[in-house]
Parts: sequence; C-alpha cells; structure tokens
Amino acid sequence: MEQQDNWKAKTLILGALLGAITGITAAYILVNQAEEIQEKPKLSPGQGVKLGLGVLGLLRLISDSAQEK
Repeated sequence: MEQQDNWKAKTLILGALLGAITGITAAYILVNQAEEIQEKPKLSPGQGVKLGLGVLGLLRLISDSAQEK
C-alpha cells in the first residue's frame, strides 16, 4: 500500500517541477523578447485565449497518452 502512495507522490512532485521549469522558461523568453524591443510585454485577449487553448490541448494530449495502454 505504501508503494502505491509513493509513486503518486513522486509523479505529483515531478509534474510540479516540470510545470515550474516550463513556466520560468516561458517567462524568461517573454522578458528577453520584451527587452529586445524595449517595451513591456503585452498579452492581448486574443493571445490569452490562444495560450489557454494551447495549455488545454497539451493537458488533453497528456491525458490521452496516459489512457493508452
């Protein structure tokens, strides 16, 4: 029983670390692009929707791949 909980905790921790690394990398890219054009980063509503749909698509891909055996 303890081993079952162990893999769950490891999976959650790994997911959190990968999410944090991905978020930091995305923010770093955004900051670098803003510095190149010497302007604050802007996110329009349309870009926000595209970003949100991209994240949902990624989550769906992960969910679908986990269900395939």
